[in-house]
Amino acid sequence: MSDQLAQKPRAFTAPMPRAMGTINWRGMWELYLKEVRRFWKVVFQTVAAPVITSLMFLLVMVFAFGNGGLVHGYPFGDFLVPGLVIMTMIQNAFANTSSSILVSKVQGNIVDVLMPPLSAIELTVAWTLGGITRGLAVGLVCGAVMAVFADIHIHNAWLIAFHAVAGCLLMSVIGVLAGIWADKFDHMAVVTNFVVTPLTFLSGTFYTIERLPGWAQFIAHYNPFFYNIDGFRYGFLGHPSTNPMIGVVVLAALSAVGLVCTYAVIRSGYKLKA
Repeated sequence: MSDQLAQKPRAFTAPMPRAMGTINWRGMWELYLKEVRRFWKVVFQTVAAPVITSLMFLLVMVFAFGNGGLVHGYPFGDFLVPGLVIMTMIQNAFANTSSSILVSKVQGNIVDVLMPPLSAIELTVAWTLGGITRGLAVGLVCGAVMAVFADIHIHNAWLIAFHAVAGCLLMSVIGVLAGIWADKFDHMAVVTNFVVTPLTFLSGTFYTIERLPGWAQFIAHYNPFFYNIDGFRYGFLGHPSTNPMIGVVVLAALSAVGLVCTYAVIRSGYKLKA
């Protein structure tokens, strides 16, 4: 007993700091999972509701205009499905990132994301992948449901996959920028109602631009969502309104520019750090 009392207490050794490496893969993965769990907890609101809305568009348009007329050799319903699917995907990719950041700012818990050892590139990738995941999830469910009411044709699977991912990527980074810029929900409503919705509705979702007057076709070719919807529809039906490779180049370039701008804004701390 006396020997035990005589023993000196062991010196306290501080734990070694965890080595993160060049990229904090674990932290980036956890933030991505947080974004996925965020929308998956309310899956009926974030996935089922957009699918039902798109299905209503399909049924109303088919009932109103009939499914007997052919568009590019396909029934109107078959022509309409790809446009509705990609429109729903990109809108939800935008909604996921923009709402996530804005809600965190309004509630004051954005610090929970900024305090961990995550760099600007890691925040950019995690937030963007969360939006892409929601967009693709909505697209898969939407396509499966609409297949009950219309025939799904596959002409070029590579272009379908490219435009699905590229469109969601572009709208995800735009959503991140909008979420950072907006200070309240009214600001986000302005972006959604006056930018995102008009550009998606006027990009050939419900029609082929060949039916538009010349000046309207000219304007449509400066709408990036037109190339996304047209290229996605071409992957299904095999009839483009413009050269499919132009759409690939436009979306790839805009997505790259969007990622760089998002990284620069997050790194600067604009409206994120006091």
